Amino acid sequence: MKYILYARKSTDEDDWQILSIESQMAELKEFAAKEKLEIAASLCEAKTAKEPGRMKFGEMLLLIEQGKADGILSWHPDRLARNPIDGGKIIYMVDTGKIKSLKFPSFWFEDTPQGKFMLNIAFGQSKYFIDNLSENVKRGLRQKLRNGVYPGWAPLGYLNDYKNHNIVIHTEKHKLIKRIFELYSTGEYTLKNLADKFNGLGLTSHNGKKISPGMMLFVLKNHFYYGVFKYNGELHEGKHEPIITKKLFDQAQEMLKKRGRHHEKKIHNYIFPDFMRCGACGCAITAEKHKGHIYYRCTKKKGICAEKYIREELLTNQIKNIMQKVSLPDDWADNMLNKLNKEKTATAQSSTALDNSLNEEIKAIENKLDNLLDSHLEGVIDKNDYLRKKEELINKKIGLEEKIKRINDQGDNWLEPMRGFILRSGLAKKTADEGDLSQFKAFLKNIGSNFILQGGKFEFLAEFEWALACRRQAFSNWLPI
Repeated sequence: MKYILYARKSTDEDDWQILSIESQMAELKEFAAKEKLEIAASLCEAKTAKEPGRMKFGEMLLLIEQGKADGILSWHPDRLARNPIDGGKIIYMVDTGKIKSLKFPSFWFEDTPQGKFMLNIAFGQSKYFIDNLSENVKRGLRQKLRNGVYPGWAPLGYLNDYKNHNIVIHTEKHKLIKRIFELYSTGEYTLKNLADKFNGLGLTSHNGKKISPGMMLFVLKNHFYYGVFKYNGELHEGKHEPIITKKLFDQAQEMLKKRGRHHEKKIHNYIFPDFMRCGACGCAITAEKHKGHIYYRCTKKKGICAEKYIREELLTNQIKNIMQKVSLPDDWADNMLNKLNKEKTATAQSSTALDNSLNEEIKAIENKLDNLLDSHLEGVIDKNDYLRKKEELINKKIGLEEKIKRINDQGDNWLEPMRGFILRSGLAKKTADEGDLSQFKAFLKNIGSNFILQGGKFEFLAEFEWALACRRQAFSNWLPI
């Protein structure tokens, strides 16, 4: 028996279930190979099936009429018809024996009265049924999203595990994906350079095609690789294993921004706008000069924002205070280095305490996420605020989880990084006193991330050792007696 492979997707279909034509073809070829089906022809078209008159659909029926094929292989019945005329043609050709077999990876069909009845329902169901089916699908989708299951095709570096309904890491390709992020973050590679390099290393798409610069861009911008995913603009925690850390992902995004600035108009040498965001609405921070003073403010690209202007002098004073908080006098540094050598016996206890502290922060974030969802469902906050705040909280949670993993992986290996931290912190005051704003910015990027302005205050998420340094009391037992 010979089959015609038919794939279709139209531009008016935004349903997550509808795979791209490319993905449909890949799944159908895989299904045909598994079921040992002989393919006489492969047809695909980008046109709606709500109305009759599709050229490739007509060509498919003609080939069957001519006896060049006996069956049809398609992803789902709705790929064949979404109108009663085309659906009726298929049913009639099944009734008359011209179509001897219909195969769908996502729909079970038998050439029986019951099977044809269900097929007829799939072709021409009423609006009431469609609405109810749609609601059931949405309900199931929401549950999948709550469970951290990505409802789609696995990105490059992963594989769809159909048996367990999950997405798993590709044993070989995931290493190359991580290397893509690492190399691009150095600033020494363009998208084309990367595509050429990894094509040379044998990296291909799921369907065996070469990697293009556009595909490289898609990889670098995909949140999926650090353990989350976006669906309909909303960020969700995934249960899949991450390939990279969020920190590495953020570094790649920063490099993409730099590479994307084709024409910068820098009339003034503004230092801070390119790494801060508004804490109130999430928009970027821009700078303006008025009456000899530089002011920083929200771009308000999402609409009205109550965040006020802040003068650069006030901003830099806040940053100086942070740098002074984390700075250590020379005699303190010497004393701390001496004590550091005696700390190995207490490492386990301190690691456990820090681990517990971070887990408490994670629990607090999870409670905030639950309350945030309740507020959204009750109409207290609108969808845009909900999505922005949820994304912010999830990213904070991911960052804390990565810190816990880093602490557990390192064990007493923290001693040497801590030694380096002590030495670097001794330079903080000197950097602040010199007053070079570009050095301020570089120092901040080394000690934290997620820099925001909110309520006239500069805030950021400090790396765990620097966060402790900001809490002066954390070092009370290190002070010279």
